[in-house]
Amino acid sequence: MAVNRVPVLKRCRSLGLDPIYLGIDKKSTRQLKRANRKVSEYGTQLREKQKAKFIYGVLEKPFRNYYKKSDRMPGQTGENLMVMLETRLDNVIFRMGFARTRREARQIVDHKHVMVNGKCVNIPSYLVKAGDSVEIKEKCKGSDRYKGILETTGGRLVPEWLDVDQENLKGTVKELPRREAIDVPVNEMLIVELYSK
Repeated sequence: MAVNRVPVLKRCRSLGLDPIYLGIDKKSTRQLKRANRKVSEYGTQLREKQKAKFIYGVLEKPFRNYYKKSDRMPGQTGENLMVMLETRLDNVIFRMGFARTRREARQIVDHKHVMVNGKCVNIPSYLVKAGDSVEIKEKCKGSDRYKGILETTGGRLVPEWLDVDQENLKGTVKELPRREAIDVPVNEMLIVELYSK
């Protein structure tokens, strides 16, 4: 798998993104030294796409596939794309507060710690549906790792489309999220414009 080795805070600075959206509490004190160049229309569209890919940890090919799939779905393409990215299993684990960052959530899923509707799922890109129950395996619940995670994520707000029992490390997807419920600073219309050229 391709690994991006650029430091996270550096990448956040270049995209003009607050690291809190990635679950990171650090702040960068450095200022980005950039010449006051006018960014073209294509440049702004590309930056929005890079921002969405970086936040959700998706590479170009799967991201393009999400776009194609969301284009075929009824409704607005941009909204469908954001809902698909938000309902990825690694993102749902992050939103439920069972991981500090989306990268950690991806690792938790990879290591077979997660069960969806009673079955072990180790595919981070698995799309959850409304009514799915997601929980951490029984044998992993008592580990120190999850105690530390819950201490860190205890105060984090859980979106209203999820129902979470943090003590027992389980939750339910009440409904698919609407665009208003997704608090990610991405203008999906620019992504649609970029891909529809």
